[in-house]
Amino acid sequence: MKKGLSIIINVVLFAIIVILALQVIKSIQAPIKFNKEQKMREAKVVERLIDIRNAEVLYKNANNKYTNSFDTLIQFCQVAEIPIVNIIPDPTDTTFTRTINDTIGYVKVMDSLRGQREHFNINEIRYVPFSDPQQKYELEAGAITRNGIEIPVFEARTPYEVYLGKPGAAFTEKEWNQRRDNAKAEKESINRYAGMKVGSMEEASTDGNWEKL
Repeated sequence: MKKGLSIIINVVLFAIIVILALQVIKSIQAPIKFNKEQKMREAKVVERLIDIRNAEVLYKNANNKYTNSFDTLIQFCQVAEIPIVNIIPDPTDTTFTRTINDTIGYVKVMDSLRGQREHFNINEIRYVPFSDPQQKYELEAGAITRNGIEIPVFEARTPYEVYLGKPGAAFTEKEWNQRRDNAKAEKESINRYAGMKVGSMEEASTDGNWEKL
């Protein structure tokens, strides 16, 4: 009887040890899996933010300002062309400092943005990957004054809640939300934007926050 009871106790203790070990392993793997999923999603989010930046810069070169309208930006990209300029030294300049800009042709903005991507769709640049339901990037444009000079600025952004809204496959909704909220709190504790953005409405910059240390 005592031997049988001892076996039962050992089995129960072994089961408890296994459960605790699994919980420890899960607690170690959870942040690793979350970070991996976050980085994968942010790579797609950044790719589209770069498209928005490139489109905005080309729009600004043509119009001397940025736009806060995706409809305007997309329409511009669909119809506009940009010049191909050949820069050569001025043969009459003996100081070798002057150049001559010679426009030798034009290329469509769409072709410039598309690059080698076969399935590029300009209409999708407004939408945040992994947002569920589908949401748009927040887009602002305006101007700031520096040393008496008005400088055009723009900013496109999306917070964690949008592209990290839907839980990854390895997480329950509660676990995922807790990881996301922890990541958000960590960013806010050092006065950083909890999400991905490019440009700035406060300074003359077209940098993305993923490009800054």
